Amino acid sequence: MSALAPSEVHLPRNVLGWVPFLWNRVLFPGTPSTETRVRPLALLLVALLPAVLLYPSRDFLLFEPDEGRYAQIPREMLDRGSWVVPTLQGEAYLDKPPLMYWLVAGSYAAFGVSEASARLVPAVCVHLTILLLYLLGRRSVGERGAFWAAVLLSVSPGYVGVARLLLLDGLLTLLVTTSVLCGFEAVRTGRLKLGWWIASAVASGLGFLTKGPISEVLLFPPLLAFAYLNGATARVGWKNVALFAGIVAGVNVPWYVAIYREQPAFLGYFFWDHNVMRFVRPFDHLQPVWYYVPILLGGFLPGVIVGVAYVRSLLTPMSGRADLSPSPLRGEGWGGGDGSHSGEGSTPHPNPPPQGGRGPYSTRTQAGGFWLLAGLWCVFFFSCSGSKLPTYILPAFPPLCLALGEFLARSRWNESRAMQGVVVGFAALVGGLVFAFVPWYAKERSPVGRPELVGRFVSDPGTAVLTYPRHVDSVAFYSGRADLRTVRTKDANQMLVDCHFRPRTVILFTHEHSFGAFREALPASLRVAEHVTLKRADGNKLVGATPWGLCDIAVIEPK
Repeated sequence: MSALAPSEVHLPRNVLGWVPFLWNRVLFPGTPSTETRVRPLALLLVALLPAVLLYPSRDFLLFEPDEGRYAQIPREMLDRGSWVVPTLQGEAYLDKPPLMYWLVAGSYAAFGVSEASARLVPAVCVHLTILLLYLLGRRSVGERGAFWAAVLLSVSPGYVGVARLLLLDGLLTLLVTTSVLCGFEAVRTGRLKLGWWIASAVASGLGFLTKGPISEVLLFPPLLAFAYLNGATARVGWKNVALFAGIVAGVNVPWYVAIYREQPAFLGYFFWDHNVMRFVRPFDHLQPVWYYVPILLGGFLPGVIVGVAYVRSLLTPMSGRADLSPSPLRGEGWGGGDGSHSGEGSTPHPNPPPQGGRGPYSTRTQAGGFWLLAGLWCVFFFSCSGSKLPTYILPAFPPLCLALGEFLARSRWNESRAMQGVVVGFAALVGGLVFAFVPWYAKERSPVGRPELVGRFVSDPGTAVLTYPRHVDSVAFYSGRADLRTVRTKDANQMLVDCHFRPRTVILFTHEHSFGAFREALPASLRVAEHVTLKRADGNKLVGATPWGLCDIAVIEPK
């Protein structure tokens, strides 16, 4: 604290007071950027780079089970004209709310039923997230910080490579990011901005309609923590909290009432089993508390590279000025002054350090601190959950990128050719991932990767097709059927009985050892008329011994 005279420093008198003091005076003492003007070429890059990576390659085979499921449900919605109750193979599917299904069904109606049409929705969601990160993020971290944040997010393999798949998490990330961006904008200046608050509530309500109350869980704790750490935030008040809750309810209540009337079991099953119990007493996807550490290190690689210097600056908050303090911009590099992009003359950095490069200037501001809070809160929350999947922490990527983007823009890295090389290198890496590796891998792992083996068994709509003991939804999608009945292990005996009353039954075995156990239990009155295995003689760890979700096919006939 050498930059302040001792008489100017008012030290806290208790432990609770030291936390905001350290937050404001040591960790995030920088002044906010006032340069928020959009640079046309920066906006063009932020728009074009994700578009090149997202849109051209969307027609590869669906991954089983998630993509197959989320492609088949909207198809059945569209075919049946039933928009309230999602169905899978004709049976009610009550695990998730319907917003994603509605959007994909709309894409089918506009562009036809295909993988490309289905994946158009998550691709657009990823693109909009990156654009909003730049257009709205610049209000809090400055234009250059938001630009770097959008670029980092665009070349993050774990985000662009995964969120563009047909999963709920790309849409959820868009809505959570929008809600947090608008919510922070509503309170950060010290006076509540009602328009931003309402926009945050609408986005949060749509997030609720996508995956339940997780959008609110990821919004309010960072806002409350930031209000405690920084007393300059606006007081929201109970009336505005009620307004927020009312908007969220207004977006959701019509559908929840409608599905309750048709499926009364949905509310308890979804809210209790799939939200509360999955968090506190998980029944699937059990993983250790450190599960997301390697996922962040691998999926957020360009951010990890910047994050090393960022963490170092946090740990040595008043040192390293000679290495990290910005020099006046010379119109060089992607983060250069306005003159390099807008035709104007070269301008000084919007937050110049004191003369001589000394003093309490910092590359970290309160806004950057909030975005760090928001990102880490998402990772922490899902790390505490017993049920974990890699995609759950995708909403953490945008706020972490804003924190790191501000750091980049306010340091010498803003003009670094090396940083530009990192971005170009990762753009090429992500391009190779989405254009070459993912389509190849999808074909190797898809249940219909060898259509000559599968197609002839399921092409006749008059032949009963059973899946045992789990769904194979991508087979249903590609065969255009919604009558592939799934038989659970507990119902295997009844399946054998039913086979006696059909001239021919096709069974798709979804576990590696299911067919062997089935054949041992086969009564003498039934016979295996034909058997085809999808097991690979040369299977390796990368592509596996069998495709995902389909191991054997058998035709069962009564003797």
